[in-house]
Amino acid sequence: MDNLKFVDNTHEYWEFIRCLRNDERVKHGFIQQKHISEDSHLKYMEKYGIFYHICLYNEQPAGYCGVIDDDIRIAVHPDFQGKGTGSFMINELMKIYPSAFAKVKIENQASMRLFEKCGFKKKYYILER
Repeated sequence: MDNLKFVDNTHEYWEFIRCLRNDERVKHGFIQQKHISEDSHLKYMEKYGIFYHICLYNEQPAGYCGVIDDDIRIAVHPDFQGKGTGSFMINELMKIYPSAFAKVKIENQASMRLFEKCGFKKKYYILER
């Protein structure tokens, strides 16, 4: 983890976030799975980009996380999954947003394990039809 850095999101990382969010290897873990266009992402980042952070591994973007309305959003590039990147980001994020929580899909066992590893406890189940 010595090579990991937690930095503020700047315009230079916006396309990295969009591409990672659209990556089929990552997309399935999110509740909303529609493709994110450049235009809609630009508008979103202009409004919410200040609430996001980037994890760098040897100065290369490895993942992103953010908090909107106390709800955590996180994605780790597949090349950096299983190496402590997600835990590092969540632990850093909680220093800034100590009351933040995570909504995790029941079938997303990797995210469930990640958040539990970082001290989160299951609290609610939301049932939909």
